[in-house]
Amino acid sequence: MPAPRNLPQLLGDARRWFDEGLLAAMAAAGATPVSPTQVQLFAVLDESGTTVAELARRMGVTRQTAHQAVHGLVATGLLEQIPDPDSARQRLIRRTAEGERAHRQAESTLGELEERLADRIGHDTVAALRAALESITQGARGAC
Repeated sequence: MPAPRNLPQLLGDARRWFDEGLLAAMAAAGATPVSPTQVQLFAVLDESGTTVAELARRMGVTRQTAHQAVHGLVATGLLEQIPDPDSARQRLIRRTAEGERAHRQAESTLGELEERLADRIGHDTVAALRAALESITQGARGAC
C-alpha cells in the first residue's frame, strides 16, 4: 500500500489539473499556445504593468526564468514592454489588447473548471477550500 501523499503533492496535482484543463481549453479555442510558466505570469501581472523583477518575485522564480517567459509572450503579441514612468532604467510588462482578450478567456475557462470541480466535490467543499487557502495566503506571502 503506497504511503499517503503529503499536502504539497496534492496541491501540486490540483494545480496541474487546472493548468492542463486551461491549456487544453485554450488550445481547443485556437488561442496562442503558452507554457504553464507563462500562464502563471499572466496570473500575477498588474493591469498597469509590472517589472520583470516583481514578476519573478511573485512567481517564485529567477529573474531569468521570468524574463524568458516575458520574452516568449512578447514574441507572440500577448505582452508588450513600456517605459516605467517611475524609473528611467525599468520597463513595465503589460498585456496587449490580444493579451487582454486571452486573459479574459482564460479567466472564464478557470471559472468553468472551478464549476466542474464543484460538481465533482461539492460547492460547499470548494467554498471551504477557497476560504482555507485564502486564510493561509493573505498577508503571509513568503512567510511560514
